[in-house]
Formats: sequence, C-alpha cells, structure tokens
Amino acid sequence: MTAAIEVEGISKVFRLFRERPSSIKQRLLSGRMRAEDFWALRDIAFEVEEGSSLGLIGHNGSGKTTLLKCIAGILRPTSGVIRYRGRVAALLELGAGFHPELTGRENVYLNASFLGLSRKDTDRVFDDIVGFAELEDFMDNQVKFYSSGMLVRLGFAVAVHVDPDILLIDEVLAVGDEAFQAKCLNRIQRFQAEGRTIVLVTHALDTVREVCDRAVMLDHGRIHALGLPDDVVREMRYVLLGVTDPGFVPEEGTREAEIASVELIRASGRGDGPVLRDDPLTIQIDVRTNEPVADLDVDFAIMDGATNHPIVADRTSTHGIQIARFDGKKRARFQIPAFPYAAGKYWVTIGLSSRENGHLYHVQTQRYLFEVIEVPRVQEPIDIAVQAEVEDL
Repeated sequence: MTAAIEVEGISKVFRLFRERPSSIKQRLLSGRMRAEDFWALRDIAFEVEEGSSLGLIGHNGSGKTTLLKCIAGILRPTSGVIRYRGRVAALLELGAGFHPELTGRENVYLNASFLGLSRKDTDRVFDDIVGFAELEDFMDNQVKFYSSGMLVRLGFAVAVHVDPDILLIDEVLAVGDEAFQAKCLNRIQRFQAEGRTIVLVTHALDTVREVCDRAVMLDHGRIHALGLPDDVVREMRYVLLGVTDPGFVPEEGTREAEIASVELIRASGRGDGPVLRDDPLTIQIDVRTNEPVADLDVDFAIMDGATNHPIVADRTSTHGIQIARFDGKKRARFQIPAFPYAAGKYWVTIGLSSRENGHLYHVQTQRYLFEVIEVPRVQEPIDIAVQAEVEDL
C-alpha cells in the first residue's frame, strides 16, 4: 500500500536556558547565557499507510505532541524528513489557531483558510460546522469567553469539515463531555470507513486499541515499541508500572505455520467471562499452515498482569507429543486442572516453533487476557450455644 505519511530519521532539539537575563544590564554582566540541548525526539522513523489509523502513546514528556507538530508542519525538525500525501487537518492543543478577540464565526473562516478552504468553500460547510459543534447561540461571541469544552467542539468541527485526507488529533478529546467524545469517535470511524488516514495522540489506551490499526510508543523521545495496538498498549502499561519486559516482541514469525485462533475455555465451557479461583482452564489453539512444515511445537505462557512475572508455561513437546510434517490444520489443547492463583488479570502468550531447531513460525506476545476472581464465601448457618444475661446499670 502507499504511505500517506513517511517519517524518516526525525530528531528535534530545543535549547534550554537555565538563567535567562531579564534585562540588558544583566545580560552584559553575566556574559553568555548558559544553555543546554534537550533532545525532544531522536531518530524517529515509521510510515502510516493510506486509510490506516496510528495511535501515538507515551508518558508525559515523551515527545508525542512535538512529533505531531512536526508532522503537521508547525515545528521544523532539527534533522530528518517528513513526507505526506493529501490535505492535512490538525487539531492540536486547546484553542490552537483561534484568535481570542475574534468571534466564533470569524475564527471558523480564519481556521478554514489556514487549512486550505476558500471563503466560498467555507460558506458551503459553515452550517454543518456550527451544527456539529452545537454552538448556534454563541457564534457571534468572542472566543475568549468560550469554555474549554466549547473551544474543543469548535476546533474539532472545523477540522473534520475541511475534507482532509489526513487528520492529526492531539489529546483534546479528553476535554469534551462524554456525548461529544462519542460524537467525535463516530466521526473518526466514519473517516476510517471512507479510507482517510488518522494519527491520534492520546493517553486513553483503550481508545487506541479500539480505533487504531497500529500504534507507536515513545519513551524519552525515542520509539520504544511499534506494532499492533494490543502489543504496544500492553508494553505501555508495563512501563507505567515500572516493569519493562526486555523480551518484548510484537506479533512476529516467518508464518509457515500461524495461529488461526485461540480460545480460553472456562469451567462453564464458555470462552468469555471471569475465571473463578481454583477453577480449571483450557487453552485451545487452532493452527493452520501456509506451506508444509517439517515439525511443530506449540507452547503457551501465562504472565501476571500486575507484575509481568511468568506464572505457568508449557509446550506440547514436554508431553511427548510429536507433531510431524504436515500441511493443513491442527488443534492443540492445554488443560490446566485448577488455577489457584491470586485474583487479578493475566495475559497469555502463544507460540509456534520447530521442535528440532527452535525456528519461530509465529508468536503472539501476551495477546489474550483473562481475569481471576475470588468467589465470595457464604457462611452456612451453624448450631451453637449462646449465653445471654441482663444487668442493672
């Protein structure tokens, strides 16, 4: 597929002044101002395919907004190249591009012109913008009197009505109320169905998993993880817990054999819902081949979601199961008779490899989730002799 955005070796450095003189006299007396370089971004490289959605995540100060501003052309990178194809609309920090002394109506025309619309084009979509923002009664008021929610609504409404090929969205949707957030997500999903490209910066990790096709996690200005949203979000959560996984890999392998489906079967026979403490658990893995494989070993590992520590791991070869050369489909089951571990969330990794030489066909790293819960203990009635007495006070 064609790349809508190409980011090649982007770095961005800022000069941080520790003691900036406040007057000419201080400047002359102090000589040269002391400053140091701060690298907000270092060697960032990735592509966003046309019609796909990319989530940018990371802790505060990791470089997400700086990178988005570079892609939008607001900041010039210190080194590297960014290429994009199509009209770009960017919705960055709260109120960006709005002049506080102008009315909402005037700011709509001003912002639309920044994004490449003529006055005639803006006339055509103006009513739709106002209707989406739900600000019909406030368009002739200066935006300096708008609330933060009103600014977000107006900014998003303008951005999505300029017919962009690429939409860049920073962490602004968190400011709106739930109804407006749902409206924005619906519009984003409509854009996806229309084949538009979206880059979303957010701290809402579940939104990334729901909306995006791929994700990039930044850590101190560098790419820490890049891949499927489930994989990258999981790694982000480990970093937030202060527990990094040096063996983290996204879904990968040579795919001569691949994981077709995985089901975690509870004691009830269902594939969803919680696992009760001390209940059995069956891990069922369907495998299909894309070409004949000489031999196959199927394995799993269960990791504690709170600490990222391994809990249970096993493979077919340890049970003396030899899966010889085959071409087609097979189903493997691992039956854990009881899961007596602490209540909490657990992630399951599934792997396919060669039993003989360890060649990796396919791995899905901590892709599947289940939760163990405690069963509330109900005390049965008991027959016991109780003494009673009453005394004067």
